[in-house]
Order: sequence, then structure tokens, then C-alpha cells
Amino acid sequence: MTAKSKKTAKAAGQDSGATREFVTASIGDQICGIAVLQVQDVLAPQRITPIPLAPPEVSGSLNLRGRIVTAIDLRIRMGLPRREEGARTMSIVVEHQHELYSLIVDDVGDVLKVSEKNFERNPATLDSLWRTYSEGVYRLEEGLLVVLDVSTLLSFSSNEEAA
Repeated sequence: MTAKSKKTAKAAGQDSGATREFVTASIGDQICGIAVLQVQDVLAPQRITPIPLAPPEVSGSLNLRGRIVTAIDLRIRMGLPRREEGARTMSIVVEHQHELYSLIVDDVGDVLKVSEKNFERNPATLDSLWRTYSEGVYRLEEGLLVVLDVSTLLSFSSNEEAA
């Protein structure tokens, strides 16, 4: 890359330190993002085996290439109503504390590259539950991209203590 092209890329916010990439997903009417580096896989609907006495947001477990994966319904986790019976879902598989989790979402979108300069802290008008699980937001032409904090989202002990 020449000095001139580096300068142009930097001005456009495209150098490696100035952008972040997210796998986008829809949860209800909200567009969310999970950092690409946290995503292990994206899955079409899977057969999920229920887990007795699990919290409501834990849909069950599934087998992913011989590994047991806990399936978390993000609609329930984020305080939204359950989806209609038979509604199509997708999953984003992430690793947290050496365990795999399948985050069930309504739909998975594209990988989105955003400029770090457009990052904002959570607005006060964002629902308090969403603020708990969000690192912040990016304003897009289509609306707000809520960046999900996977470690907080999958930390169940802190929620049990608060209840």
C-alpha cells in the first residue's frame, strides 16, 4: 500500500484500528451486532433438546459436530415476547468461558464493517434490560445497531443474584 492510499484509507475510516466488524442479527425489530471474532458459526434451525429446570431463556441443548451446545433464546433474554409457534429462527454460535452457546435470533444478516468513530455509549432512552447487555450502539441509516456484550449476556449468576 502506498503512502497516498494509506492516507485515503485512513481518512475513510478503513484502516485496521478504525473499524470493527459485526455479524448482524434481528431480535424482534432491533438490529444487533456480535463481534465477528466472537462468532464460531451461524446455524439454520436445529433440533433442540429441552433441559429440565433450566431458566426460561435456555431453550435446551443441541449437538454441533459432537459438542453439546446450550441454546439461549435472545428474545426471552432481552425481555421480548416469545415468537409464534413454528416461526423460523437462526442461531449464532459463540464461545464463552470454554463453552459453546447457540444464541437463537429471529434472523441473521450480513457482516457489517463500521467506523469506530461512530460508536456511542448506550443512549438513556434504550430499554434498561437492553442497556445491561449492550456495549453501546452505532447509528446506521436503517436505525440503531446495538452491540451485544456476549460475556454479560451469558452471565447467568449475576441475574440470579439480582432477582
